[in-house]
Amino acid sequence: MAFIDVIAPAKASGRLEKVYRQVASPEGQVDNVLQVHSLRPHTLIGHMAIYKAVLHHTANRLPEWYLEAVGVLVSQLNQCVYCANHHAAGLKRLMEAGSLAFDSYFEALQLDVPGEPFTEREQSGLAYARKLTQMPGQIEAADINVLREAGFADGEILELNQVVAYFAYANRTVSGLGVNMEGEVLGQSPPTGDDESGWSHA
Repeated sequence: MAFIDVIAPAKASGRLEKVYRQVASPEGQVDNVLQVHSLRPHTLIGHMAIYKAVLHHTANRLPEWYLEAVGVLVSQLNQCVYCANHHAAGLKRLMEAGSLAFDSYFEALQLDVPGEPFTEREQSGLAYARKLTQMPGQIEAADINVLREAGFADGEILELNQVVAYFAYANRTVSGLGVNMEGEVLGQSPPTGDDESGWSHA
């Protein structure tokens, strides 16, 4: 499952067992990307806090499916097959729930410059995500102005930035520790609810 030792949920005890219960999907799965933190449960808690804040918090204003699409793009650019596959499955579930055509959007994400069916505004956000992933040292104020001109408010720009930054972290956690998809069902999500619900303070 990984290049380092991992404590499986069936063998967890104490604080780790409690955290595993809190981060398991409704179906009972603890994703391998979370299990890889088992030797340091406090980093698992930190991982989940930022994950839920950037992708699944009710205070976010950008659509959840779009934030997931940004995550898929970033994971592809970082060559993280695990995260790209997991979040593509999650994106498909969200898009189908909203009666959006997943296949056409997913095909667009494979292009160097994603186009339709993403709107021009959405395409601007994806272009920012690509540049921040591939050339982070070259981001300038002009790149932010492009997003503003495309219709993004500054808070929404922050949301975009945080999704890109989160996936840079997650992709390197996965790739750097050899996390794979062994035994997993793709696209399952941890329990819903904002960070303020208290789960992260285990």
